[in-house]
Amino acid sequence: MLKLLIIKTSSLGDVIHNLPIIADIRTHYKEIEIDWLVEASFADIPKLHPAVNEVIPISIRQWRKALFSKKTWQDIGELKQRLAAKQYDIVLDSQGLLKSALLGTLANGKKHGYDRSSIREPIASLFYQVKHTVSRKQHAVARNRTLAAATFGYSLPSQLPDFGIQASAHVSANIPSPYVMGLHGTSRDSKLWETASWISLGQALAERQLHLVLPWSNEQELKRANFIASKLANATVLPKLGIAQLASVISQAKAAIGVDTGLSHLAAALNIPTVAIYTDTNPTLTGVCPGAYARAINLGGIQLSPSVSEVSEALTQIIQS
Repeated sequence: MLKLLIIKTSSLGDVIHNLPIIADIRTHYKEIEIDWLVEASFADIPKLHPAVNEVIPISIRQWRKALFSKKTWQDIGELKQRLAAKQYDIVLDSQGLLKSALLGTLANGKKHGYDRSSIREPIASLFYQVKHTVSRKQHAVARNRTLAAATFGYSLPSQLPDFGIQASAHVSANIPSPYVMGLHGTSRDSKLWETASWISLGQALAERQLHLVLPWSNEQELKRANFIASKLANATVLPKLGIAQLASVISQAKAAIGVDTGLSHLAAALNIPTVAIYTDTNPTLTGVCPGAYARAINLGGIQLSPSVSEVSEALTQIIQS
């Protein structure tokens, strides 16, 4: 049985974009055993995939904050021992950064990655034994799939990606159905959609007898979610949930509407029809990717905030398709 270690550590969207390579690889190597090295805060994502054998969490972000602490070096030592205890046939670094390439050196197995012309940090390619040329002008999902195809020597699949994840975590929340996820939170204020637009969208959903469900991850997002819900009769603010629990809620939605956030990518990966709203970034290379079982539409772009009517029309398209 072939043994593969995938190194894709962060961020949430990047980890999700890497999921389709598992289905691609398993089409040609059905008995392969797959482990995944990932930041602990995103470990719930590969855990959602039934074909992932072992998820190996790391905490690089915490290690950087406490580089000289005893616990940091204990954690690194334990990671070294864990990786050294297993022999992999292939160690595939699809992150393409110096930190991920260095992590790969701790594992036993032939290291594959991007060549220096295909990578954001060219120095990382020095640590790969086999280097592959992959265009940087492709969407992130296509780049990952191309790298995996080159690594394993099969032709790049032509079908839409199969993300392959399944959500089953129990959630204690009473949510009226049918509902649409309103993924309003994101990492930068410049990526936000106006609160007034969310309220208008909620009113439009009420006319369709659809409920709006609002998750949150910090106090600012909670404040915004509560304000939106206070203006609507058809909105529910969720309790604070982890990724696995939130995935379960998303997986039962009729659709998802979200800004430039990893949760929008998660909705599409869970085969939920998704409308993604971009206001400060270009979705061409990293936008929400439609999968084999659900549609996704990206709206907006750099300084191009879509209107409520545009979002509502896009929602109609993906629900009816």
